[in-house]
Amino acid sequence: MSQTAPDPILDPDPTLDEVRAALAPVIPHHAAFDGWSDEALAAAAAEVGVPASVARLAFADGPAGMIDAWFAAIDRRMAATLPPERLAAMKIRARITALVMARLDTAAPDREALRRAIAILALPSNAARGLRLGWRAADAMWHLAGDTATDIAHYTKRATLGGVYAATMLVFLDDESEDYADTRAFLDRRISGIMRFEKLKGQLRPDPDRIFSPARLLGRLRYRVT
Repeated sequence: MSQTAPDPILDPDPTLDEVRAALAPVIPHHAAFDGWSDEALAAAAAEVGVPASVARLAFADGPAGMIDAWFAAIDRRMAATLPPERLAAMKIRARITALVMARLDTAAPDREALRRAIAILALPSNAARGLRLGWRAADAMWHLAGDTATDIAHYTKRATLGGVYAATMLVFLDDESEDYADTRAFLDRRISGIMRFEKLKGQLRPDPDRIFSPARLLGRLRYRVT
């Protein structure tokens, strides 16, 4: 598994955001047994040294809020595991593969909590939030990978990666192979398919020099030597 940076340490008089950040990576340890519940939150609060009442106030948005905060903690650990200088030495395909696996490696000790989290986010009342969290994960990965697209590609890249990540996560949840070899193989196949599609799309993209352009024609007529 990847080595990760320590999570935030609470100040003597923490803000609610700081309490959320400190509790976020601890709650899933207990959610695996107690679900994403007040019991899991209270156990995490006791472990971190936060009054249960403060913890409940920090997570007034309930289980979905706890999951949201955990996924944000995974974002932070992913960035710490794969800093820009390390990613810069990789090709884009390797960057995306490494980023997806860094997220899964971080969640690996809490797979049962992840399974329960996905079930909660799949509820109709949480569907919109689940979509936002999926988008946020894909956006974070593309940002770290160095993507600077601002046109429609910005959105298609994130939508595509979000689908790949979601599918890979489902394989990961039931993967009993050594070092998650089956998950890695599945991810590699999915990314290979995307790369082939992008290559084909590039080959089929019309050549602007071969497309009739009235403006270009008028320009050529204007400067034609007679």
